[in-house]
Amino acid sequence: MPEEAGTKNVAAKKIATKAVQIGVGSDYTGAISPPIYQTATFRHPALGESTGYDYSRTGNPTRKVLEEGIALLDDGAGGFAYSSGMAAVTNLLLLFRPGDHLVVTEDLYGGTYRLLDAVFRRFGIKTSYVDTSDIYQVSQALRETTVAILVESPTNPLLKVADIPAISRMARERGIVTIADNTFMTPYLQRPLDLGADIVVYSATKYLSGHNDTVAGLVVVKDEETAERVAFLQNSVGAVLGPQDSWLVIRGMKTLGVRLDRQSENARLIAEWLADREPVTRVFYPGLDSHPGKKVLRKQAKGFGAMVSFEVINRGVAEKILNSIKLVSFAESLGGVETLMTFPAFQTHADIDPAERERMGINDRLLRLSAGIEDIDDLLDDLRQAFDGWEAHL
Repeated sequence: MPEEAGTKNVAAKKIATKAVQIGVGSDYTGAISPPIYQTATFRHPALGESTGYDYSRTGNPTRKVLEEGIALLDDGAGGFAYSSGMAAVTNLLLLFRPGDHLVVTEDLYGGTYRLLDAVFRRFGIKTSYVDTSDIYQVSQALRETTVAILVESPTNPLLKVADIPAISRMARERGIVTIADNTFMTPYLQRPLDLGADIVVYSATKYLSGHNDTVAGLVVVKDEETAERVAFLQNSVGAVLGPQDSWLVIRGMKTLGVRLDRQSENARLIAEWLADREPVTRVFYPGLDSHPGKKVLRKQAKGFGAMVSFEVINRGVAEKILNSIKLVSFAESLGGVETLMTFPAFQTHADIDPAERERMGINDRLLRLSAGIEDIDDLLDDLRQAFDGWEAHL
């Protein structure tokens, strides 16, 4: 029978070490890699007695290792694992009622926009989309009915940076919940709960699992009362992460530090290379001196992440690059060990109104790159050959 899951090694102080140690010593066998408890139900010792596990929707030992592990990394009161990042966001939105108002980052992941605009609006949840890198815009959007601020920082795909401590202070003074989507940074680079946020959410499909081989979502909450509410919703709605996928995310998180170090360095070098290319009109990367959010992100994070977006002179050049890359894959998603490039206006953000996309800068000239762990020389060689002959597409 399994002992209580989690990380038994309490000596670790650094996030990278804590991530490596997730699940070590969590099982009665002494297994270094936590077992996959591929079971739907659990046998009771006797009437009125339980091992602590009854049915895997409510709790599973493998999932519990992951949930306690992410709570440890984010210094939260509770962690929760879901079948996707969108399932995680959906579960959080069920905390709210008809008539409640949310202030939301305007250039956020298109799937979150679709969920709010096409699904929860029908149930009376109201939203205002603002540039959350501008604290004044956030304050001006607040209403008497505002119950939460949903911040994505850095944003997807324009990589704007929100001042999470300032937004959290403003929200707390008004009794408003701050939710931070920390997918791009992970707890290795940024810890929103320590910065004042109340809830942090992840698409664990991305950097946390890190290998483009599973779909998952995670939530961490700061206080016990909210943890109880989220746990109730998780069990009631049932969009939980299965044990096999939980194990894959655990395995991925063990290499989080080394992967993000390499990916962030690759992203920096790619951003600097792009900034010198003639058909590139703008580069969005918080580590560049030209980025308006660099100072804020440097204060609240230990790095600038591994995402780079860039705008080229016209759509023809954008299509030429996408059709010419070979080592870099033209694919949706991000955060895996393989470098990916996507066309946000036509893929990840296609559900946003075209006029709104254009206003925000998510146009038909914008490409987004997720840096992987390949050798930087190979990546730059591939980009170089993809850019060759761009003049013919003016």
